[in-house]
Parts: sequence; structure tokens; C-alpha cells
Amino acid sequence: MDVLLGHRYRTTELIGSGGAAAVYRAVDENLGREVAVKLFSAGIREDDETRRQQTEMQLLATLNHPGLVTLLDAGVNVDDDGRSSSYLVMELVDGPDLRGKLKDGPLSSSATAALGADLADALNYVHSNGVIHRDVKPANILLFPQEDMDTRLYPRLTDFGIARMVEATVATASGATIGTANYLSPEQAQGAAVDPRTDVYSLGLVLLECLTGEKAFPGPIVESAVARLLRDPEIPERVGPAWTDILRAMTARLVDARPEVHEVAVALRSLASEAMVLDGPGTAPSPGSAAFGDPDTGESATGGVTTGNIYIPAPPLHAPSLG
Repeated sequence: MDVLLGHRYRTTELIGSGGAAAVYRAVDENLGREVAVKLFSAGIREDDETRRQQTEMQLLATLNHPGLVTLLDAGVNVDDDGRSSSYLVMELVDGPDLRGKLKDGPLSSSATAALGADLADALNYVHSNGVIHRDVKPANILLFPQEDMDTRLYPRLTDFGIARMVEATVATASGATIGTANYLSPEQAQGAAVDPRTDVYSLGLVLLECLTGEKAFPGPIVESAVARLLRDPEIPERVGPAWTDILRAMTARLVDARPEVHEVAVALRSLASEAMVLDGPGTAPSPGSAAFGDPDTGESATGGVTTGNIYIPAPPLHAPSLG
């Protein structure tokens, strides 16, 4: 499909499509750079879907965070038949989504913790601006860059089409359950009111899938949605006690039993640092263990210092022999 939108954005390649919109790679002919264009289906009536489009435009225009896809422009296109369709122009995240990445197998403990911390920071920003995403899932997490020598994954959270302002009127039919069945929270599965910690539950299921390579609640829509009302997700022992504690808290069936997303970000950032030192995929040290070292000095039991995601080895006791 080769279409010029707004006398400026020329589509070049279909990236992905859904029931209400398609996403294209495009060229901004004014600036000579590649962008992503989300083109909504033409001819949709003034209904819930239209309000979702408007919600996404308004939300993306007000949000600016390293963990979110940046909105660059928006407009309306009229085709040759006179049908109009709105579109969003966003930064092009030139990499796969997390769903595609997981087809290659699970991620290491350090990669999962770093990814989770970045996403939790992004969600904390979103929540502080009065927004609940409500559809946190691997397909809505874009990854970049994907260079051969890259040492970590950088996520961008996208698709705010079903997000809502915390105090705003719901942009869907009353009582409707929205979100993706495999990652719904128990309150979403029941059609109950959502809370910022709804996103914490969904993120917990995403991180569990990153570690195991398997969905916690697979199967048909109804079966998957009902399952989380009856049981907690299964967390295998091999992920380690620290991951078990974090994931159990994030996926508690009662909203009030879950931590706030900022608490999750802090815990995952610490876990990412320690997992990188240990360099053991699928392993995680328990809080307070020797591997975590002194929280005030950053000294590790291995004799070095951990700062952020960087491990600085201790200097040698003796100078190397030159002879």
C-alpha cells in the first residue's frame, strides 16, 4: 500500500494489522526519516471505536517518557471514495515486539528483570498521569535496538487504544470486559472496576512468561479468563526465591494485596543488577542474601561494586608480572 497522508507521510510497508487499524512503515518526506503510521479503518461510525481512537490520540499527545512510543503527529485521511479515517504518526521502533522475541525461547533472569524494571517505570509515569493502560501484553511491548552486539533489550510500551483516565468515563460499553484474555487481571475477567494495580498483575504475567517461555493462562478466551479467578499462576521453583516473591505479589488475586508499580520497579532494578553479576539465566538471588551485598556501599560478595546495571570488578591485590 503506497498512500501519501497529510501531503507528507508516504506508507511503504505493512508492519501489522488488527480489526480496527493497521500499522505501516512510512517515510516523512519533509524530514527524510522513517516513521510508523497507525491508520484506522475508514467509515467507522461515531461509536465506541471512534472514542477509542480519540482517546489514544489525546493520551499519546500528553505522554512523554523513554519507555513509551512517542506520538509525532496526527491527522485525518480522505480516500478516493470520500471515506475518512484518522491516523497517528509515531516514532518507528525498528525491532520485534516481545511476543515475537519469546518465540525464540525464554529470557535470562537479568534480561527479564531489566525489561520489567523499564516497563514498570513507564507504567509508573502513566499511572502518575492518571492513566491505566489495561492491555499490557507482549504484543504491545516493542523492543529496540536489535544490534548483534547489544547487551540488553530496550522496551517501548505501545497501544493505548483501550487505556482510560483513572477518573474518566469508560470509553467502552458499560460492563464490557476489555483487554487480552491471556493477560487479564481477575478484576478485568469479572468486568469489575480497574485500578492502576491492574497493570501490575498483567505485567507480572508477562514477566513470568519471559522467564518460562509459556503463558500462565493459555487456552480459549473464556477458559483463560475464568482460570485466574480460581487459581494463582504457577511459578516454577527454578526461577528462584526472589522472582517467586515478586511474581506472587504482582499476581495476587486481590488488588489491595499487590504492590504499587513503583515498588515493583525498585525491586526489579535491584534484581537486574544482581542477576547480571551472577550471570545465570533463570536464576535470581534472594533479597538479603550475600549476593546482594551491602545496599549502602554497593559492595558485592564477589569483591566488586554494582552500580545501576554495571558491575565494576575489584582491583587485583598485586600488580601483574611483566616478566
